[in-house]
Amino acid sequence: MRGLTPEQGQAVLDLKVPGVYGIEEFRRFYPAGEVTAHMVGFTDIDDHGREGVELAYDEWLAGVPGKRQVIKDRRGRLIKDVQVTKNAKAGKPLALSIDLRLQYLANRELRNAIIENGAKAGSLVIMDVKTGEILAMVNQPTYNPNNRRNLQPAMMRNRAMIDVFEPGSTMKAISMSAAIETGRWKPSDTVEVYPGSLQIGKYTIKDVSKTEGPVLDLTGILINSSNVGMSKVAFDIGGETIFRLAQKVGLGQDTGLGFPGERVGNLPNYREWRKAETATLSYGYGISVTAIQLVHAFSALANNGRLAPLTLIKTDKAPQTTQVLPEAVAKTMQGMLQQVIEAPRGVFRAQVPAYHVGGKSGTARKTSVGTKGYAENSYRSLFAGFGPMNDPRYAIVVVIDEPTKAGYFGGLVSAPVFSRVMSGTLRLMNVTPDNLPPVQQANATPVVPLKANGGRG
Repeated sequence: MRGLTPEQGQAVLDLKVPGVYGIEEFRRFYPAGEVTAHMVGFTDIDDHGREGVELAYDEWLAGVPGKRQVIKDRRGRLIKDVQVTKNAKAGKPLALSIDLRLQYLANRELRNAIIENGAKAGSLVIMDVKTGEILAMVNQPTYNPNNRRNLQPAMMRNRAMIDVFEPGSTMKAISMSAAIETGRWKPSDTVEVYPGSLQIGKYTIKDVSKTEGPVLDLTGILINSSNVGMSKVAFDIGGETIFRLAQKVGLGQDTGLGFPGERVGNLPNYREWRKAETATLSYGYGISVTAIQLVHAFSALANNGRLAPLTLIKTDKAPQTTQVLPEAVAKTMQGMLQQVIEAPRGVFRAQVPAYHVGGKSGTARKTSVGTKGYAENSYRSLFAGFGPMNDPRYAIVVVIDEPTKAGYFGGLVSAPVFSRVMSGTLRLMNVTPDNLPPVQQANATPVVPLKANGGRG
């Protein structure tokens, strides 16, 4: 009987049943428990990896048992230890890129947001845009790897890598980058969005909320999240242009992490980019990505157009980055995405006290299983952003699946989570604030020197 506790095992041995003997086995213990469960995974009774990094790096982590030659009597008792025939080899150590402080912070905020919004599930990823390291990756619901008695399969999903979804309006940041890169568009150029809808054959494009005017500039299209405005820009530059940049920043591409069960998503390419396909791609429909791919794409905008390869392993040397977007275009986008949060009609819930940050919210309707089209009242709320803006270092993506209580828009549900996690991240990493209010000079009463009286009175 394997897997008994020391107390239970000793009770059996005390019965002194002939032929029954004890073998001591060791069991993995996970100090961080449910906080790192999806990332670290777990081992089976034979200490072989079955999920997560434990499975991905099983050969690296597993030691090789040794062999000894011994002489036993017919009762199996040891008489003589002859020699070691094969030396045991210890498993090699593995240092993950995860910062446990940020992992705990992200887990707490995501869990609170799921409860607060009555949501089904969620994911949150924090990435260092310069090194490509994943600093935190959390999912809800989660499980305790130390006690798997009542484990449900759905709890084991590392949703940040396995669940694919349409990125919705977060995609507009990539589409707008593609437009500016062509040189045909600049931030001050305007587009007519009146009357808030656009007919393409049988298909109608609509703006979800009322825009601030009949004409918007490119930054205004992002601030108001105008589908009509984004579609008109996309018609001018063509779907192929957006597709090429999406591919370069890693959407719908293999991340190279080698994580068990990781999905690639889907970035469709057409021989002929018709208006309907061009429009839907530009505002994030008809494409499926994972949270890890989305944070990677935004890291390119944050890192001045340079894309660092993703890694789950701690790295000490600077990675080989790829210039996927001209630096000038990336810096222009940083300014525009900062306005998306800080402008009067911006996503104010994403603001971080004492820091300038940039980002884009998104809301995507979920497809219904078993039927064509989308489910009624079933949404994913998204937010992708980075900061601080004087030298962007950290990119964060928040995905909340099926919020049911206080609305479902990304700017309402996911933006506050981004704000709290980014705020905690920048403080824990000792990043100097770049948006402190100016110090007020105190109006002190001027001191008037008194003349000393002469000795003559």
